Amino acid sequence: MNEYRSNYLGLTVSSPKTGFFCRWWNRRLPLQALAWELQPEYPAPIVAVRVDNVLEDLEYVPERDCLVEMVDMSTETGLRVYGQSLAFVLMRVARELFPGKQLEIQFSLNKGFYGELLGDEPLTPEMVDRLRERMWEVVRAAEPIKRKVVSRFEALHILEASGRQDQADVLRFRSREPVNIYTCGDYLAYSDEILVPHTGMITTYQLVHYFTGFLLRHPDQSDPFRIPPNVEQKQLAYIFRESDKWTKIVKVGDVRDLNLHNEAGRTGELIRIAEALHEKKIAQIADRIAEEPEKARLILIAGPSSSGKTTFAQRLKIQLRVNGLDPVNLSMDDYFLPREQTPRDASGNYDFESIDAVDCALFNDHLMKLIAGEAVELPRYNFHTGDREYHQDIVQAGIDRPIIVEGIHGLNEKLTAAVARDHKFKIYVSALMELNLNPMNYIKTTDARCIRRIVRDHRFRSHDAPRTLTMWPSVRRGEERWIFPFQEEADVMFNSALVYELAVLARYAVPLLEAIPSDSKVYGEAQRLLTLLDYFRPMEDLEVPPNSILREFIGGSCFF
Repeated sequence: MNEYRSNYLGLTVSSPKTGFFCRWWNRRLPLQALAWELQPEYPAPIVAVRVDNVLEDLEYVPERDCLVEMVDMSTETGLRVYGQSLAFVLMRVARELFPGKQLEIQFSLNKGFYGELLGDEPLTPEMVDRLRERMWEVVRAAEPIKRKVVSRFEALHILEASGRQDQADVLRFRSREPVNIYTCGDYLAYSDEILVPHTGMITTYQLVHYFTGFLLRHPDQSDPFRIPPNVEQKQLAYIFRESDKWTKIVKVGDVRDLNLHNEAGRTGELIRIAEALHEKKIAQIADRIAEEPEKARLILIAGPSSSGKTTFAQRLKIQLRVNGLDPVNLSMDDYFLPREQTPRDASGNYDFESIDAVDCALFNDHLMKLIAGEAVELPRYNFHTGDREYHQDIVQAGIDRPIIVEGIHGLNEKLTAAVARDHKFKIYVSALMELNLNPMNYIKTTDARCIRRIVRDHRFRSHDAPRTLTMWPSVRRGEERWIFPFQEEADVMFNSALVYELAVLARYAVPLLEAIPSDSKVYGEAQRLLTLLDYFRPMEDLEVPPNSILREFIGGSCFF
């Protein structure tokens, strides 16, 4: 490690870019002072710090020697801090401009957040213009965002006394201590996320009118100094908004509603309704394919990690058989190139997530032969030897035998370049969680998928929670490169999220996360996920049916 001496602060640190031991001599100065001094060493603005593996704001003052890491916007954590701070300022401005109305952030979209007014009143372009103008005034003023760490009991008292009953009602379900209360001007709210210390740090954003609400966009990790090019995501927005309306129909718009269902003993009915919705949607997709089977000779299923693609493919196959079709399954994994031909990533590791790791030439050759009605001997990839093997697995397709392919590159035209587009039916599957903690804090799809994966990896892959959490950023980078850019290519999208699932997953995930020691690099992330799961009243899984997508993660599936 390279030693770095800070004359201004009177401390010695090592390896300023990747984390360092901080022997703190001047305990009256917050870590913001150190961040200013180290900022030239970082490619993006520093927005928070990690102290002994726990995320803290820049105003944090260490009281003992500690391990310190700067968190900048080139990381997923830093971007989350920035985005949550941006949402906080928007909410502050909305409460000031439109008293008596409540803005709600509903889901992630197009490198930002989509939201609407609660109730049936649409947000007009003029209202968004006023929000934008006032936000910029608050940002230019660099108003302090002050954090106060209090007990849960004190937080409830502060929120109720400040007229924030909407937040207090949800916080009652949480038992973990302590609670962060943030203030900016006259606005007050609690947040489980760390925020930046003043509004002047969130200068890069874009607020526009969208559908009947707003779209608040922020930078991404690749370029934290500008808004990325606009990518229209109409299909994704439609699925999210459809799911939001459905949760309101069943009266489960947020975690509080779900917990009340649980406490009232109505979970069985809720599970059956949620599963029936999945079955209906899958049946509709199968009906659409069966209407014109010549245009769906190749069915491609893609989506990010832990979306339930495997169970979806099995259930779709059953529905297709109901329609008189007999699908053939091809595994993309069996078409990996031999190990010595596999590309490597920047760290020199085999990059199995790259499309260049797939033998696209052989894959397309087999697809064309199958579509032409020829018999093909399918390969089997041996992951132990890194070689392709053949075991007399011969298949033949026809007009009544569509080919189903499930894998991360399914929507990428390069994978199936030899097959005409009008012979392909592309399906995007993702767990688009449509549930809020409160109007400012929605449950991120990424977090829901990560919790699914932690449970599945432990139960079926002998991976502990630290390993899954350590691998997760790499998985996310692969998704950003190989999956999300192609999602709007889909002919149809399927939302695999279940409104009740986190209440069931909590029973499995909480003990795994609680077992992560405080000296682990992923300890802080584990604590963040534990705080999220703490809001849910645990739910038994006895009434979760064996064909449920959730069974792919908790066990008991009839397909595996």
